[in-house]
Amino acid sequence: MGFEFWMFLSLVYVSHFHFHGLSLAEKAPYYSFVHEAAMAPEVSFYDYIIIGGGTAGCPLAATLSESANVLVLERGGSPYENPTKPDKGNFFPNLLDVSPSSYAQEFTSEDGVYNARARVLGGGSVINAGFYSHAEPEFLKQAGLNEALVNYSYQWVEKKIAFEPPMLQWQSALRDGLLEAGVLPNNGFTFDHIYGTKIGGTIFDGDDHRHTAADLLEYANPYRIKVYLHATVEKIIFETKVFSRTRAQGVVFEDELGKKHWALLTKDYKSEVILSAGALGSPQLLMLSGIGPSQQLKKFGIKVVKDQPMVGQGLVDNPLNVLLVPSPSPVELSLVSFVGITRFGSYIEACSGISFTPSWSRSVAKALAAILNQTEQSSTKLFQEGILNPESLLDTRIRGGIIFEKVKDPISSGYLELRNMNPRDNPKVTFNYFQAPEDLMKCVHGVKIAIDAVYSKSFSNFRYEILSAKALLELIVNLPLNQRPRHLTSAFSLEKFCMDTVMTIWHYHGGCRLGKVVDRDYKVLGVEALRIVDGSTFTSSPGTNPQATVMMLGRYMGLKILQERYFGKYRKK
Repeated sequence: MGFEFWMFLSLVYVSHFHFHGLSLAEKAPYYSFVHEAAMAPEVSFYDYIIIGGGTAGCPLAATLSESANVLVLERGGSPYENPTKPDKGNFFPNLLDVSPSSYAQEFTSEDGVYNARARVLGGGSVINAGFYSHAEPEFLKQAGLNEALVNYSYQWVEKKIAFEPPMLQWQSALRDGLLEAGVLPNNGFTFDHIYGTKIGGTIFDGDDHRHTAADLLEYANPYRIKVYLHATVEKIIFETKVFSRTRAQGVVFEDELGKKHWALLTKDYKSEVILSAGALGSPQLLMLSGIGPSQQLKKFGIKVVKDQPMVGQGLVDNPLNVLLVPSPSPVELSLVSFVGITRFGSYIEACSGISFTPSWSRSVAKALAAILNQTEQSSTKLFQEGILNPESLLDTRIRGGIIFEKVKDPISSGYLELRNMNPRDNPKVTFNYFQAPEDLMKCVHGVKIAIDAVYSKSFSNFRYEILSAKALLELIVNLPLNQRPRHLTSAFSLEKFCMDTVMTIWHYHGGCRLGKVVDRDYKVLGVEALRIVDGSTFTSSPGTNPQATVMMLGRYMGLKILQERYFGKYRKK
């Protein structure tokens, strides 16, 4: 890496400590620079306008604010208004919350799979299972990222929000079960992406309190940043001149009261609009702004700024299938603490002792009681109680755990289309799960490994002997996990089980892919002063959970953008 860049990095440090000292910045949630969008002036000017205060947008904004004036427009609210709401015990209730103020905006893909899109400062890091793990080296190489700057950026994130999770009895037993099932070796605790079984990081501290990308705004220079909440960007404004390339000028956004505001770039030619709205929001906003497939834009009467047929294409979601395993022994509350990384392309993770919403609790309990009623030994006291009073099997928290199987790097891909011209509405999304036979085979193999782990000696204290593997599959088949039809053989055929019960793990990516919509500097092809920094640019989902890499990318690109602003285009030496 060139001497110029490291000199620039030292200037960032000097600026950072000049404003913050060793205590960094004021502690969340007392950010002086975060306001409701209704407080924004009608017209304002900034060096950088970031659309989306999510997993990438927060670290990006904090970094850019060290040396430039930055605006962040977040369509959701603050995770600090109710400090305990994002914590570990509320994981599923937050995802299943359908209220207008929910952190997660629900949608159902055209495949009939329920999904959710983050709508809060901090983005997906506020509603996910908290697992923190680095990308595999192949991902970084394919993206052309500098290894030294990647490592520095990861560490910058980790100082604030990454922890080593506790490995209590249920999680430890399942990990050992995976080792028995052949997911080797045991790599212990590491952030690195390594084949075998490993304990990864977590964004939950020892008190089960969640730390999110929004916490990274503590690094920001409070005098050079504005964050507006409930600010819905309607479109990006462009300047078009004869014999020159189209250039982004700013954005139009609407506050929670319906009033419009204009945020414009300063006259400095290095100023930029940066999309960090995610794999759904970024391609959607490009299209609403006139960049996308011209035929689709004309259908909605949108003026075509640039015909770009690849916007919205190459959208991929990693298929998820699960086993729900009731336990005769008490279990701890845990989200993802470890992962089994197989060599055939499947990841296996788990959680235990979680809470559902009341309606989901009833669905799970009744389905479980129905399965238990079919067993020869269903007259035992526990099962009789469960059949008469299904909710007792949950006891407010599920007495057992959920084991996840995720397909790595699916070949099957889909696309995103506009549903209407309302930026608040979710677009139409099709993922085409298991369109490629290779993806289905990975799922089948992964579910087999998960079943082997459940029936291992190590896990024997946390399963009922009378519950067969078929009964566990049948339980999932009978739950309302999606809107897809069920085959009669779903509990007998793992191929049918995978297709019928597929879910999302919320790791979808693509839609503005690197090399198709953006270049290696994440600049939108054919347009000036417009970049995209988020998972929509990814060609695969990094590591076992993308959040660490998305946050790293925000810091990484913030540093590169500032270096380019003050020293010219970054050069390797």
